[in-house]
Amino acid sequence: MSTVVFARHQITAAERFRDAGWVAFVALILGIPLIGLTTVDGGGALEVSTRFGTLAIFVVVAFAGRLGLRWMIDTMGARKLERQRATSGKSAGISPVKVVNILGWIALGASIALPIMYSDNRYVVDTATTVLIYVMLGWGLNVVVGLAGLLDLGYVAFYAVGAYSYALLSTQYGWGFWEALPVSGGLAATFGILLGYPILRLRGDYLAIVTLGFGEIIRIILVNWTEFSNGPNGISSIPRPSLFGLDFTRSPAEGEQTFASFFGIEYSPMHRLIFLYYLILVLALLTHAFVSRLRKLPIGRAWEALREDEIACQAMGMNTTNIKLSAFAIGAMLGGFAGMFFAARQGFISPESFTFTESAIILAIVVLGGMGSQMGVVLAATLLVLIPEFGRNFSEYRMLLFGAAMVLIMVWKPSGLLSHREPTLRLSTGSAASKDAVKETAQ
Repeated sequence: MSTVVFARHQITAAERFRDAGWVAFVALILGIPLIGLTTVDGGGALEVSTRFGTLAIFVVVAFAGRLGLRWMIDTMGARKLERQRATSGKSAGISPVKVVNILGWIALGASIALPIMYSDNRYVVDTATTVLIYVMLGWGLNVVVGLAGLLDLGYVAFYAVGAYSYALLSTQYGWGFWEALPVSGGLAATFGILLGYPILRLRGDYLAIVTLGFGEIIRIILVNWTEFSNGPNGISSIPRPSLFGLDFTRSPAEGEQTFASFFGIEYSPMHRLIFLYYLILVLALLTHAFVSRLRKLPIGRAWEALREDEIACQAMGMNTTNIKLSAFAIGAMLGGFAGMFFAARQGFISPESFTFTESAIILAIVVLGGMGSQMGVVLAATLLVLIPEFGRNFSEYRMLLFGAAMVLIMVWKPSGLLSHREPTLRLSTGSAASKDAVKETAQ
């Protein structure tokens, strides 16, 4: 009888130096034209000058940097392995689910208290509102990518459909925010079905390419169909939502009251910002409750089964067409709600707000947070919104820092910040149903 033992390979010092040497060689090849050679003004004509000293420093830095990065990755991997070995035999302790639940309640309490603590700080409330918009978008895309396993690179199209639906209905037909809310979500869901139906047989990269094209088609239509969307000029004067008919304006219209005059308080523009913040917070919480409930229903289990193995689903007689279409429709509907709120908050929208970059950011939120993780989306959305804000003092290096932070996070957590997947349904071996099933089988 033979035994197979899997052991972690320890990288030797010679292998590390060889690896760093290859990186330094690549840096040298790339650095010769970019750093080693330059042109200078030689009395009316350009002359080639050399900067081999700077090039040497660059190569040495690349060599040392690679050595340090390799050492850091190996050290972190070894420590992680030791922690796993130390905790593998322990049955007691706090489970990951409890930790996530505690984090969720802390985040909820902080989000409710934030406008109270920063009631006079417009920047903080505006930034928090932006975070919640991306959280809602991330939860919508999480249905398609994280639960159903369908890669969607054109999610911003549904965001645009929701925004333009409200903008046109309010400015052309005088609809209010609450009247247009279900219509915008329904239109976005319809577009989700229209996108999902012709691409049912596509998977992986091909599905990503088609959805990317769909997102660009919507943007190009909005740019060129000027009679419909006013083209690149966008749509302005979009009405803001009101609180049971009370507008957040300084001067009320004739025969009407504003929020400040109704409650007898002094007018402040912060009232509207705080109201919008709590509005998107309520919409985001409803989205979370809706998606969490769906995960426990048969449709949610079907999404997760489709993500794990589509062929097995077909073999079991599951209708994968309806499963995919439902994921696209519900994900698109949630994106449409977020787009509608975005239009109401900004008061102006244009096709420039719905570029591929937005789709990439939303997808990055889902992947970075851990596909299928609701709390992971919250953490990732907060990071991806706050990192560029903290980097404003570095002007042109801002996006470089943003990219470096993302790379470091993916090196540290390649499967996402909260990649732990808790099964939606557990089969209890001691349950009465199982015993009955065993009895029926025995009979």
